Amino acid sequence: MQPRAPVRFLDRATPPHILTLILLAGLSALALNIFLPSLPGMTAYFETDYRLMQLSVAVYLAVNATLQLILGPISDRFGRRPVIIGGLLIFLLATLGCIFSTNVWVFLAFRMIQATIVAAMVLSRAVVRDMVPEAHAASMIGYVTMGMAVVPMIGPAIGGVLDEAFGWQASFWALFALGAVVTWLAWSDLGETAPLQGRSFAEQLTEYPALFASPRFWGYALASALTSGSFFAYLGGAPYVGDKVFGLSPSELGLFFGAPAIGYFLGNFASGRFSVRVGVNRMVLWGTLVTTGGVALNLTLFYAGIGSAFSFFGLMTLMGLGNGMTIPNATAGALSVRPHLAGTASGLAGALMIGGGAALSALAGALLAPDTGAFPLLWIMFATSAAGVVAISFVIWREKRLALTPR
Repeated sequence: MQPRAPVRFLDRATPPHILTLILLAGLSALALNIFLPSLPGMTAYFETDYRLMQLSVAVYLAVNATLQLILGPISDRFGRRPVIIGGLLIFLLATLGCIFSTNVWVFLAFRMIQATIVAAMVLSRAVVRDMVPEAHAASMIGYVTMGMAVVPMIGPAIGGVLDEAFGWQASFWALFALGAVVTWLAWSDLGETAPLQGRSFAEQLTEYPALFASPRFWGYALASALTSGSFFAYLGGAPYVGDKVFGLSPSELGLFFGAPAIGYFLGNFASGRFSVRVGVNRMVLWGTLVTTGGVALNLTLFYAGIGSAFSFFGLMTLMGLGNGMTIPNATAGALSVRPHLAGTASGLAGALMIGGGAALSALAGALLAPDTGAFPLLWIMFATSAAGVVAISFVIWREKRLALTPR
């Protein structure tokens, strides 16, 4: 690997400072969840049905996933910097569109355009992989997403308070203000890191079969996608459970809703601290087991008739912990299958994760009803997280088998 220039903060002639990467990823996370405590109130404001309003999560994730398929190859071709800054500028305009929407359909259209912020999230990971090798990438991604975890942890709580004080639009004004600051920071600090090879976009797309044919890539990508699937189902269903099952106010829901981010912060700290020493595969396996165990315990309490808002949201910290251990390590593994295609691999793996998340978010919203309680949501979360254990177990089994095969 060629030596990189030393990092100098606010010098776009050098690679970006880790603070810039944290804020880029954090803004993307905040755009996903800051307004969720406002969903019941937005349903009344737009005079629509909750299931339609809840699509503001699902359609955002669907467009987010589609964009990741093309943003990776584009950034491999033209560089990380112009794609990230372009995504930020479009996000700012779309956020204003959300604020001034006159009906639910206009709002949903601008909400879909807001998904361009995904460039900040997916390419911040590719920037890390550009800068350091696999084992250190898992550690650095862990630290980046550890900082990112603080944002969604406090985002819903802030969104709930803003909603009660100023109405649902206040959360989007906060997004606009923060987006403007991060755009300035990216312009000033984000030096180009991509090893540009001058290939056309069509030539970049022809590299997808190389990733499709790699069992190792699929194992890591599916472990990440399936484990995070429990979180995306939570995003789609938890506001309904908090409002209809437990009768929480927007501010109370905002406080409870951030519980997984506490675990996510700790999981990412563990990734940053131990990934190099323990190894990517074992960190992913332990993370998937923690996620599955936490959801299983939550289900057990509800079947025993002792489930409550405190147990439901409190045990989601284990889901967050498992995700924080799984995602940075599985991402580093997937990006290292073909290092020269880090942007493409990041986009494809991210599309699998976010696309599946969009479907699970919509499914959770569709299945929940006043007479179902939290059971449909918890079963979706359990099934997807358990499948994540299977995915990484396959990677570990295959590597052991290849190690025993005579050369």
